[in-house]
Amino acid sequence: MSDLLTVFAGTWAAVHLDVIAGVGLLAGAWTGAWLARGERPSAGEATSLAGALVALLVMLNGPVHELSDRYLFSAHMVQHLVLTLVVPPLLLLATPGWMIDALVARGPLGRLTRAATRPVPALGVYTIALVGWHLPAAYALALEVHGWHVVQHLTLMAAATLAWWPVLGRSARAPRIAYGAQILYLFAFGVPMTAVAAMITGAEDLLYPFYATAPRVLDLTPLADQRLGGVLMWVPAAVVPLLAFTVVFFRWAAAEAE
Repeated sequence: MSDLLTVFAGTWAAVHLDVIAGVGLLAGAWTGAWLARGERPSAGEATSLAGALVALLVMLNGPVHELSDRYLFSAHMVQHLVLTLVVPPLLLLATPGWMIDALVARGPLGRLTRAATRPVPALGVYTIALVGWHLPAAYALALEVHGWHVVQHLTLMAAATLAWWPVLGRSARAPRIAYGAQILYLFAFGVPMTAVAAMITGAEDLLYPFYATAPRVLDLTPLADQRLGGVLMWVPAAVVPLLAFTVVFFRWAAAEAE
């Protein structure tokens, strides 16, 4: 535990300028769109955006990022959980329909967006990205080459945004699905991450050799760390869709009562 505290103390200043720049551009574009429209966002939209940006900054800088990159597989899975189950839904909640529709122009881009955000393709893309990046060869490439690590994070977030869209999308041109379909969809939403978590947790051997030589900052063997990472993925894969299911159910009931 003392080694872990030492790592935390020594990595608070580990700031990645590309992350800071990306977060700043995102915040600037969102704010600029509201200013150009001459309106103010709701408190919920502003809070959602702030939550997403803070989550990005915390996960991709400082101790969490350093532990993920150099020491612990389990820390890396916490990072991936936040990038797929926290940041994308917050961004969708923060982005009003008119802003999305301005980006989703008519023509090929609009048709592609409408097709990609339908339940089957959206969940398919999410599954491919999630499973693909956790295969040993692809995962090792992301750890060894920083550019591929950036691509890994961007594709996971983009695919997760598509996967959340049928439930949280606010676009008139690529609308969310009906409440009843959302209920069914959320049952399937957690399956890809559950499958990946089961593969990792149940593995008898170390899937990611990088961690065999990583410095030990907790009293965990590399295999125990791998299994901890799998369990950390497994629980949110069930809990987060259940929470979303509950919210959708009550919204559906309220809509039917009107």
